[in-house]
Amino acid sequence: MKTVVSTDLAPGAIGPYSQGVQLGDLFFFSGQIPLHPQTGVMPEGIEAQARQSLENVKGLLTSQGMDFSNVVKATVFLDNMDDFAAVNEVYAEYFVEPYPARSAVEVARLPKGALIEVEVIASK
Repeated sequence: MKTVVSTDLAPGAIGPYSQGVQLGDLFFFSGQIPLHPQTGVMPEGIEAQARQSLENVKGLLTSQGMDFSNVVKATVFLDNMDDFAAVNEVYAEYFVEPYPARSAVEVARLPKGALIEVEVIASK
């Protein structure tokens, strides 16, 4: 049976989807763009946007009693692959070894003009 995850520690859904879904010990969290959960403001610049996206992921994890060590898979969507190195530097502030599996892809556009979106799968 699946359970919907809902928290004010991350931005609310901006469409017909859930912030996350729990299925057994697995949590599938929706992609997080860099909107501040309380203000809805998006910072400028890739480093600040990467940090806010990961803070939003942290909020989802925290709401379920987890942290970044519970993440087993991350997907990073980038507006520009030239930002890969800068994003990796911020990413390394949040994840430590053993690192989760990860994909990083460049996309044509992201919601609300974001430069980055991060989604994760976690296991409790």
